[in-house]
Amino acid sequence: MQTLPLTTRPPRSGLSPLALSPLLAAALAWHAPASAQPAGPAAAPSSWSLGVGAIGTHKPYAGIDRDYLPLPLIGYESERLSIAGPQIGLKLLRTDPRAAHQVGIDLIARYDVSGYDDDDIEDTPILRGMDEREGGVWAGARIEWNSGWGKVGAAVLADASSKSEGHRVELGIEKTWQIGSRMTLTPRLGATWHDRKSVDYYYGVRANEARAGRAAYLGRSGVNAEAGVRALYLFDRRHAAFVDAGVTRLASEITDSPLVDRSTENRVLLGYLYRFR
Repeated sequence: MQTLPLTTRPPRSGLSPLALSPLLAAALAWHAPASAQPAGPAAAPSSWSLGVGAIGTHKPYAGIDRDYLPLPLIGYESERLSIAGPQIGLKLLRTDPRAAHQVGIDLIARYDVSGYDDDDIEDTPILRGMDEREGGVWAGARIEWNSGWGKVGAAVLADASSKSEGHRVELGIEKTWQIGSRMTLTPRLGATWHDRKSVDYYYGVRANEARAGRAAYLGRSGVNAEAGVRALYLFDRRHAAFVDAGVTRLASEITDSPLVDRSTENRVLLGYLYRFR
């Protein structure tokens, strides 16, 4: 049975672009051994981890309160499949993990919790009278490039649940530093392009929703910029804790919406993971 070594040496694959949720990034950070192996009989066995966490987020809608949510954490990695938080990935290509540079290509599907529901509408004055904007499943392809100086990832996604019928393009770069034998620190930068339909669905105001103080607004495509950092501490071969913090600077096409009263969105995630193998 393979277990995580005592060192927290950064994995050679498993990069998620920055725009992915901190839950996803944290789950992936501890799961690279199987994906880092070439396909074939000698490939490493699958690896599971389970845990618990809590996330605090502050969406940019005017007057909306910071939301704190407890949540389960799950990670799974095998030769062909990965599960990390809200995302499932099917691995199409992995180059030789012994090379100085590796490339990976995946098909991915991810559940996104953007938008607002009936409770938000009831509790937030600016949203009263609006129709609900639901999250949904986004699917597409991701490519990763990993070298000694860092990891670069890109993904193209479409709204597979047809809530917004929108598209996104995600770009990200991250670098992991070893601190002692048990801790890693991973800062990251990235950007996400949201098309017109996506911005309009989550931040637009339809003609029938307009009222005094909330003019009709037709969303336009824009780019969000993001920065964050993740710290992972390994207690032993199976137990780990992490903290992930990130802030997103919203595109002007989003902040121009009458629903929005801030230019940034932030989040903090704390969690514990137990690795079975």
